[in-house]
This record gives sequence, structure tokens and C-alpha cells, in this order.
Amino acid sequence: MEARCQCGQLTATITGEGHGVMCHCKACQRRSGSPFGMMVYFAAEDVKLSGTSTQYTRTADSGDDLTHGFCPVCGTPFWLKTAKHPAGIGIAVGAIESNESAGPVRSVFEENRHPWVEVPDTAQRFPRGRDGR
Repeated sequence: MEARCQCGQLTATITGEGHGVMCHCKACQRRSGSPFGMMVYFAAEDVKLSGTSTQYTRTADSGDDLTHGFCPVCGTPFWLKTAKHPAGIGIAVGAIESNESAGPVRSVFEENRHPWVEVPDTAQRFPRGRDGR
């Protein structure tokens, strides 16, 4: 599987299976410019990043540090790493070339979900984070 930013400077080659997470927190809404952020998480060793990314670290609503990587040329949000899961990396679903990426297995921070956003019936749903924070 391949992923790339808008300008093509930042890319990823992905060899493993991932799982999708929809996040409706206000920070992900701002980061993505949409009503939710959607990342597909992989084992870090299954993702090979190429190109240059700029990083921004913030404290999530859960209290955990999140580091976002985005293209410094075109600004595309691209990857996400969490202190809570250091062996993984999330890739923004919109950057994945095929439209066959993993769907959401979880929907978190639904307390901020826009009422018109539909979540698949198969996804676990949490008002806040998975651990209640």
C-alpha cells in the first residue's frame, strides 16, 4: 500500500495490516479540517516513510502526547504517533492511495461527533477515549 501528500514530497510504503480509528475530538477536527480525523494505525516497522515531514506535538484530550507529521511544502496532515503506543504509527486515510484502506474499528470522542456523521455499526464507540479519558 502506498500513501503520499498532495505534492508527492512525503510518501509511505506500507506492508502490514492496519486498523482504522475515527476521532471526533476538537483537536482532530481542527487538524483535519473535517468533522473527524481518520487514521489507519500500523506497526511502525511496517511503514517506511520517505521525504521530509514537520512535526507538531500536543497533549491530547486523553492527557497523552501526540506527535503529528505533516508535509512542510503542501501542509498535508500525514502521520501520527502517540506516547501511549510507541510501536505504532497512524497514516491519514486521505493520504492512502487506494480507497481500500481499513475502515474504523473504533470511534472515539463521540461527545464531539457532529450528529450527521454516521459511524459503521461494526465500530466500537466511546464518548471519550477508549479508557474513558
